[in-house]
Amino acid sequence: VQLQASGGGLVQAGGSLRLSCAASGSILSIDVMGWYRQAPGKERELVATITTDRYTKYADSVKGRFTVSRDNAKSTVYLQMNSLQPEDTAVYYCNTLLTVLRGTYDAYWGQGTQVTVSS
Repeated sequence: VQLQASGGGLVQAGGSLRLSCAASGSILSIDVMGWYRQAPGKERELVATITTDRYTKYADSVKGRFTVSRDNAKSTVYLQMNSLQPEDTAVYYCNTLLTVLRGTYDAYWGQGTQVTVSS
């Protein structure tokens, strides 16, 4: 199983970015998909998650600014980030809970994509 993330970059405060993460491989079914981030010197934290039936959960710090969505047909999760602030600067990791063809249920991580917000 591979998670390929894309869409990070450098943006000025107040700007927007959209992250994408596509899952591929021997996947039977995908449960929760989401995004975490890790800033320098800090622990990895949850940003947003979305279930198969599109129930969403957000960190308080991003509510109203970020939107998580998914395309089940493409096994892809998105994170639309608006009104970005310097404190959003971090490496963003996609994460998914899924069942592979042999039947095991586990969590998988993408490689991380850097988001830098300048003031």
